[in-house]
Amino acid sequence: MKNSYLKMAMQLRGPFAAAARQRRMAEFIRLMRLKGGERIIDLGGDPRFWDDCPTPLDITVVNLPGINPPEAPPSHHAITLVDGDACAVDFAADMSFDIAFSNSVIEHVGDADKRAAFAGEVLRLAPAWWVQTPSIWFPIEAHCHMPFWWFYPERTRAAFIRRWHRELPAWTDMVATTTIVRRSELETLFPDSTIWREWKLGFLKSYVTYRPPASADQPRKAS
Repeated sequence: MKNSYLKMAMQLRGPFAAAARQRRMAEFIRLMRLKGGERIIDLGGDPRFWDDCPTPLDITVVNLPGINPPEAPPSHHAITLVDGDACAVDFAADMSFDIAFSNSVIEHVGDADKRAAFAGEVLRLAPAWWVQTPSIWFPIEAHCHMPFWWFYPERTRAAFIRRWHRELPAWTDMVATTTIVRRSELETLFPDSTIWREWKLGFLKSYVTYRPPASADQPRKAS
């Protein structure tokens, strides 16, 4: 497997990643003021991700063909699996959902035009949204687990990619096509939004651009 460092990093990542997901889910519930029964479209997600959310929801998970499991796993949520393109969700009408959600997806959809298309679908599908993406400033890159990956010279990153591709081509293709989405781009793509910053061990781990559902009796919360 790629090398001993990456193998160890991936083994150690499991418990820390699970704890991070649980903390992030708690913030999602709080900041989005979930009451239960909200219709959520999860763009590019995993239905098992929602096991950490105790509030029962009506969730539609959209993935490219071949990514969703054959059927939704047992859950306290109502989960529907749909094959589709998160940058062109042609099966859903405008404002079909209460919340559009994505976790670590926008950095995978492609170039700036594709990221703009993805953001456009988020804004079209629901009046409220939650879009998370890793920060460039966290010392361990979220996908390849290499320290300070985005600060290597491009030639150095390319050499790692060639080396890894011999052993794990599909995984390496994912790493090679991942982009970094900075806060300034999120603010441009989602102008009527709040940025929540997720911290871990004193480092900025990820950004979340969010807009909670409208509430007549509760003002929006700033991060």
